[in-house]
Amino acid sequence: MTDLVRKDAGKPLRDAMKRRGVTRAELAAKTKAVDVRGQGVSVATVIKVTGRGKTASTVCRLRTAWLIATALAEPLQDHFDMPSVTTATGERCKDDDGADPR
Repeated sequence: MTDLVRKDAGKPLRDAMKRRGVTRAELAAKTKAVDVRGQGVSVATVIKVTGRGKTASTVCRLRTAWLIATALAEPLQDHFDMPSVTTATGERCKDDDGADPR
């Protein structure tokens, strides 16, 4: 599953919450209201995504980011970036003859 990276250590999210006048608990409740599954995002996850310091998370799942941005009525890309593409160059399979290429 794709993970998104929050912009500027979550500052745009905190600014949006302030503009909307919502607390973290209220934001979590709003995510439940916009979720077609009715689950939403837990308060703990909202705290990790919007927070600062050691307990904050730099990345979150696409679904989590989408629910938070939708609950804030703001574009997803204002708050999150896509992660960089991996540049792994190692082989991941054996040769066609089944022999290990090492």
